[in-house]
Amino acid sequence: MATTRHAHTVWEGNLLKGSGKVTLDSSGIGTYDVSWPARSEEPNGKTSPEELIAAAHSSCFSMALSHALAGKDTPPTRLTTSAAVTFQPGTGITGIHLTVEGEVPGIDAEGFQAAAEDAKKNCPVSQALTGTTITLEAKLA
Repeated sequence: MATTRHAHTVWEGNLLKGSGKVTLDSSGIGTYDVSWPARSEEPNGKTSPEELIAAAHSSCFSMALSHALAGKDTPPTRLTTSAAVTFQPGTGITGIHLTVEGEVPGIDAEGFQAAAEDAKKNCPVSQALTGTTITLEAKLA
């Protein structure tokens, strides 16, 4: 069954001096301040589209990798994934680097790397971001 999630942003002012609030409507877990300086300089307690993409990508990748590993009869005990989304003003998102460390009984480093590469390629967020270079570093704990 298909699912649809919702968020909305209210923006006031121009790009450089304005600001907004993004609300996660489907979950209801919060409203977060956004601004151009938070995107192109320091966050100063505000979020950015890139941080939200990083959160989405790290969680989606972890789910895909967990599923792939369980399918090989080597379910993970723990996966710790980070996503670094690089934004260059005037250019846009120039890359995403995923880093994962896994506690996975019964798998060797080569098998873990292969499963991680497959998850990087096939998780729905990676597929939605195919116009962006996505790199990966994977290691066992």
